[in-house]
Amino acid sequence: MDKLLIRGGNRLSGEITVSGAKNAALPILCAGLLTADTVQLSNVPNLQDVTTILRLLRQMGLQAEQDGDKVTLNGSAIDKLEAPYEMVKTMRASILVLGPLLARFGEARVSLPGGCAIGSRPVDQHIKGLQAMGAEVTIEAGYIHAKAKKLKGTRIVTDMITVTGTENLLMAATLAEGETILENAAREPEVTDLANLLVAMGAKIEGIGTDRLVIQGVESLHGASHAVIADRIETATFMCAVATVGGDVTLRNVRTDTLDVAFDKLREAGAILTSGDDWIRVQMASRPKAVSFRTTEYPGFPTDMQAQFMAMNCVAEGSSRVIETIFENRFMHVQEMNRLGAAITIEGHTAIINGVDKLVGAPVMATDLRASASLVIAALAAEGETLIDRIYHLDRGYDRMEVKLSAVGADIQRVK
Repeated sequence: MDKLLIRGGNRLSGEITVSGAKNAALPILCAGLLTADTVQLSNVPNLQDVTTILRLLRQMGLQAEQDGDKVTLNGSAIDKLEAPYEMVKTMRASILVLGPLLARFGEARVSLPGGCAIGSRPVDQHIKGLQAMGAEVTIEAGYIHAKAKKLKGTRIVTDMITVTGTENLLMAATLAEGETILENAAREPEVTDLANLLVAMGAKIEGIGTDRLVIQGVESLHGASHAVIADRIETATFMCAVATVGGDVTLRNVRTDTLDVAFDKLREAGAILTSGDDWIRVQMASRPKAVSFRTTEYPGFPTDMQAQFMAMNCVAEGSSRVIETIFENRFMHVQEMNRLGAAITIEGHTAIINGVDKLVGAPVMATDLRASASLVIAALAAEGETLIDRIYHLDRGYDRMEVKLSAVGADIQRVK
């Protein structure tokens, strides 16, 4: 199993090109199930999760050809309407095949999903919405089995804001009969990116980017070309690394309009940010100042950036409070950071971080995707060597992170 060996203390300087967004690419790849035509995608990141979802789609009969960051999908020969446990257990996003299969073929059998152990992310909202559209749904032997001759448009109000729930119901609604209204819809840029692709495929969607999506069902969708948006979490992760260890890095291929809240917190920490249409420059010459925040749904502070900012707060001047409102198990990195010399205590859903003058390298273990990234940042700031185990979590969501960081001066290498 691969590990990362990091020798800390180096400032970062140079340029990094950000990859396409994992959380946009996965639902967009599943959208290939909605049409018999060809869908051409670009800026698709080279990630373990993308490999997994392509393997799942191929075993259903979807033709998928990959060439660098380009993927060509063709759904004319889909012959298996099932997502088996073996394919789904490592990745929650596999649930996103449920809506498209049911809408186009009238049936789907999908294993209950796995993924990072960061808390309960129930699929009941997906099921409730599909039932409201007329589907018969049963859960048997660990599988969701859904049937519907033809989904019917209706008004759906989810009990909570759910990104994958919104995406699943949005895809299903494009081929439903009549009008579907999704209230309390997720507003994340990745949802908007999926909606933009669906419109390019012939879907009729109003309210894109808001919490109320109105979809007029159509008979069929056609092929389209689409570029996946840049990954805002990868962008902010690298910005956080620069703010933590100091330096001057320009990030290319970014979407600056999706990162307002992270920008505000980085400026509060002392970083100097300048940006253009598709680039942002981060300069940090001093020790960061501690910043407190509360995670919440977009456009609030993203839960996917909580751990990385906490790593910065570990070596910041002053104390900070981080309140996690999205996932109940999302402080699992704290124990590992404290092994590096951080001073973090947990009180319920709140972490209290007292900044220390220095961290010291030690062997640590990644517990989930974003925790992995936070340990990389902490290790870059630590004295001596840090060995990070279980980095397969990192590979699920970051495209060759160690290569990109090495190019800007980090002493980081993958070891077997």
